Amino acid sequence: MVDEDIYQRITTLVDEEKVLRENETPEDVTRLAHLEETLDQCWDLLRQRRALREFGRDPDDANIRDVDTVERYEQ
Repeated sequence: MVDEDIYQRITTLVDEEKVLRENETPEDVTRLAHLEETLDQCWDLLRQRRALREFGRDPDDANIRDVDTVERYEQ
């Protein structure tokens, strides 16, 4: 996977999130929570890839971390 693929995935998720939030229904709450978690995972993967690249390592060594790990990060 390359950074552009991850950015495209983020764009798709953000577009879906915007549509759901415009006319949010109770049924959308679960999907929105999943979208937010997936977005966090995508951004984390990009940060990992950038860090690896910055230190001369292969960005393809980055891995998608589980939701529990990503959600526990402090901003």
